[in-house]
Amino acid sequence: MSSFFPLDEIAPDYAGGWLGDVLPGALTALGVPGLADPLNLAGRLPGVRQVVVLLLDGLGWHQLALGREQAPTLAALAATGQPITCGFPSTTPTSLISLGTGAKSGEHGVLAFTTIVPGTDEVLVHIAWRDVPDPYTWQPVTPLLDRVRGDGMATAVVNSPLFEATGLTRRSTGNLGYLGATGADEMVAGVATALRSGAQCVYAYLPDVDRAAHEHGAGSPEWKQAMSDVDKAVGRLQEELPPGGALVITADHGHLVSPFDRRIDLDSVPELSAGLRAVAGEPRVRYLHTEPGALPDVLAAWRALAGHAAWIGVREEAIATGWYGPMPPSHAERLGDLVVVCREDWSIQASAHEPARILELVGLHGARTRTEMEIPLLVHAVL
Repeated sequence: MSSFFPLDEIAPDYAGGWLGDVLPGALTALGVPGLADPLNLAGRLPGVRQVVVLLLDGLGWHQLALGREQAPTLAALAATGQPITCGFPSTTPTSLISLGTGAKSGEHGVLAFTTIVPGTDEVLVHIAWRDVPDPYTWQPVTPLLDRVRGDGMATAVVNSPLFEATGLTRRSTGNLGYLGATGADEMVAGVATALRSGAQCVYAYLPDVDRAAHEHGAGSPEWKQAMSDVDKAVGRLQEELPPGGALVITADHGHLVSPFDRRIDLDSVPELSAGLRAVAGEPRVRYLHTEPGALPDVLAAWRALAGHAAWIGVREEAIATGWYGPMPPSHAERLGDLVVVCREDWSIQASAHEPARILELVGLHGARTRTEMEIPLLVHAVL
């Protein structure tokens, strides 16, 4: 299935317009001053009074073409839409914070799916993050919806009730005006309720496509069914828009399939596991923390045995690429001593460090292929 998708590598398009510009652009269209709008959403939405920003988890730009038969509504929007990029790494927690704050990952500090908390051996799983570490210290950038709420704008967040109290929610969209919604039908109903209640900016989220891609792969029957279900939900959202309303759709990343013969289990290769103190990240982007004094040997071993499958560099080299944007020293400590970014459709498993379900995932993301990095920007308005 990966052969359908482009595997050339790209960098985040921080200058030309990326995921972090979507919410600032939507708010600019609603009249909020002082925000950048390189995607020209204000120009595309003249006179808009209410905007729904919908994030479809895992729906990369290239998956739209694969699922056009199952998702005619999204396909029609894509005909006038455009690809933009997410930031780096191309993973959900990083992207959700970037969407909600407009900040690059180096600035907001959520640098991976899992991170070793500096000074400890604790693995922080960002999607399960609650109160430790303190969300307001760990992620210091004020969410845009919190900012505009403070200025008097009516907003709403429509998402699973499971996520309401998480650190990820509190530091991406905030949880004031939170409407719990389980499944696509409740999401549509929640957005409709928020619009009728006068919310000017509504954020909504659906995980269905991402879940199917992880478990079965993009292009699978299960994935096609998820595309169809999400497409119907988008059609119903369009019908719920009042005059002066707009729907802006984007995603957090794309997806590719890493064949099982293109997977390296670092814990099954003694030369790769030697000298490691801790492992974080995810299969497409690994952060390796080394024992004192072991870094030179670990770096040499990884470049010799896995250099064909990944870009491999020390922390300072990874920061110097610019993929993360500016990064203060306190955030840099969250990267591994060694950063491993997979090429093409390779992946790095860590069977002794992660739950077995991670090894079983079919679809993956996180790295820099065009398939993972390019996401849609789709706009529908009733003006």
